Amino acid sequence: MKFSAAVATLFLASATAFAPSAFTAKPTTALQGFSSKVFETQEVSFADTKETIVKGGRDLFPLLPKAFEGIERIGVIGWGSQAPAQAQNLKDSLAECGADIKVTIGLREGSSSWEQAKEVGFSEDEETLGEMFDVISKSDLVVLLISDAAQAKLYKEIFEAMKPGATLGLSHGFLLGHLDSIGEKFPEDMDVIAVCPKGMGPSVRRLYEQGKEVNGAGINSSFGVHQDVSGKATDLALGWGIALGSPFMFETTLRSEYKSDIYGERGILLGAVHGIVESLYRRYQRQGMSPEQAFLESSESITGNIVKIISTQGIKAVYDSLNDEDKVTFQTAYSASYKPAKEILQEIYDEVSSGNEIRTVIMHGARLDRYPVGKIDGTDTWKVGEKVRAERDEENIPLNPFTAGVYVATMMAQIDVLLEEGHPYSEVVNESVIEAVDSLCPYMHYRGVAFMVDNCSFTAKTGSRKWAPRFDYILDQLAYTAVDNGAAINEELIADFEKHTVHQAVEECCKLRPAVDISLFAETSTKEIVIQ
Repeated sequence: MKFSAAVATLFLASATAFAPSAFTAKPTTALQGFSSKVFETQEVSFADTKETIVKGGRDLFPLLPKAFEGIERIGVIGWGSQAPAQAQNLKDSLAECGADIKVTIGLREGSSSWEQAKEVGFSEDEETLGEMFDVISKSDLVVLLISDAAQAKLYKEIFEAMKPGATLGLSHGFLLGHLDSIGEKFPEDMDVIAVCPKGMGPSVRRLYEQGKEVNGAGINSSFGVHQDVSGKATDLALGWGIALGSPFMFETTLRSEYKSDIYGERGILLGAVHGIVESLYRRYQRQGMSPEQAFLESSESITGNIVKIISTQGIKAVYDSLNDEDKVTFQTAYSASYKPAKEILQEIYDEVSSGNEIRTVIMHGARLDRYPVGKIDGTDTWKVGEKVRAERDEENIPLNPFTAGVYVATMMAQIDVLLEEGHPYSEVVNESVIEAVDSLCPYMHYRGVAFMVDNCSFTAKTGSRKWAPRFDYILDQLAYTAVDNGAAINEELIADFEKHTVHQAVEECCKLRPAVDISLFAETSTKEIVIQ
């Protein structure tokens, strides 16, 4: 089976263009555009605003030696979700363009991942696999992809091990968030860049491999230059992203990225969808459905139908596809769910931006020896889900209008919180729409929401387990009771939804889909699906 991977998320408008009556947005993250000495940049306009992007593709691989000028060794540190994909993609791309750059994996001594790295072609004999601090000390570009908790614990030793003039590369802003929370900074004498694929590691690798036959297939990435001492940081970051196979690269800041990313995975990407499914599964059974039908109308409706429409046609297309009676049901669910969901989402954003959520992850990590993280896939919801997936008729998955109203209301609430906090549209839509419908939900559809939570990164897992029950509770206690008590449709809220500028941005994204869809039929290993 195949699922869409519409990852053309770059062509999105700045948040300054969005000014609905419901709120006044803060100034957007200051992005002045960027220039490149190596790659051609493009300006894309939406709603009278502009963003600068770089369009990637295998045809640009001959430019990689110039982008990586001065880099003789890239050390990819870790072997979780992103590291296997990024290391292999970098290795393949640099070899294809003839660049004499060695990609080396750095792992802890005795790491259980050592053999896995060897299985895909990295080895001690060729000096492409070694102890992490030794690899760090020899690398010109250190791509730090160990867990967030490990970064927070080891950052001083990592900085000390890096050789003078080396660049620190990150694929997530968590470390900056941690440094912000404790009043520290990166060493001022190094370049610090970020390339953040808008999908989990298996997607990054799978679409790269599929794209070997079709130019421009892959997972888009945001990039940020936090410190540029050498004057070459932008081109190095762009080269890194293109070597990963990103069809498009768009600009962000490391601080904006960690706020939106950590927030997003606690919201509609993982935590919120988990809570929505659990609450609706119970609700539909109370209304007389069988467990199997309740799962179909909740989880399957989201991951197998609603998100496919959003991926190919946009958010509003879900609403527009309904008949008049079902539109009323959607409006009822949307009206009741938007504000309770937004209350939780604003709390999440405040906890992330204040550093509290980052401290929670670090403290949780310190307790793991005493309190290992268990699995959540043993409940009735997910056991029934296994049965439903085994008997699934893909062509007859329902689009439940009440489920759609709850899910879309939560997605829109997440979008509005980010816009109110000043994030640019490119980032907002990535973290609230594209990554949900084109990276995570296809895997949820294939293996289940609980499987996704159980096998995601520690930071995402911590957040999902913490916040999913809050969404479950507030929807059950406030939204569904309001519906059952006959609450009127909020006409102003529905009107704001219908005219929301985000629809224009998402619809334009849908026109810019890559040439291939992600294929998941070969996914068999739990470890392959771990997300970061």
